Amino acid sequence: MSGFISANLQSRCSGYCLGLCTLFFALLLSTYALAQYEDEKIEAGTYQINAGDVLSLAVWNEPSLSSEQFSVRPDGFVSIPVIGEIRASKKTIVELQASIAKGLSRYLKDEPTVVVSILANNGSLIYVLGKVGRPGAFPLNGPMDVTQALAFAGGLNSFAAENKVKVLRRDDSGRQRSIKFKYGQVKDGDKLDTNILLRSGDIVLVP
Repeated sequence: MSGFISANLQSRCSGYCLGLCTLFFALLLSTYALAQYEDEKIEAGTYQINAGDVLSLAVWNEPSLSSEQFSVRPDGFVSIPVIGEIRASKKTIVELQASIAKGLSRYLKDEPTVVVSILANNGSLIYVLGKVGRPGAFPLNGPMDVTQALAFAGGLNSFAAENKVKVLRRDDSGRQRSIKFKYGQVKDGDKLDTNILLRSGDIVLVP
């Protein structure tokens, strides 16, 4: 009798352990699958379209609705076949594609596949003014901080007040604010957090 009970307990323990192992293996597989999914997700760009940028539009299987080249007007709008006027400025490529697809879906039987590409980012500019070697407008083709912008402008001249530099930035509501930048401190390796990345439309003033 005792042998029967012992065998029964052993059988139950084996079944319990097997169940735990199966559950652990299933959790491990699901974790691995989730990690693979996260790795394979497509990352969308964050570039915001500006007035003056040159774009192209391709609508799958609808060549009459496509456009090889068109510019974003100063008011931030573009003209799209069938849809008409649509705002492009301050939108990412993904957001503009979604807006165009939504507009076209009213006139097409199937959900349209829309691809917008940037041919030239002519509207992405920063400005450096004041006592620098070459004041003017400079294209923002990638990440650029204040010191890099000053380098593009030929650096500060001998009359510049290096610790009174300002960055003028306008927010989405149109209001402009001033950000102080002390070049002398950054040059000495201090206050490096003030060497901010510039945004399209920023103005660097060197008194």
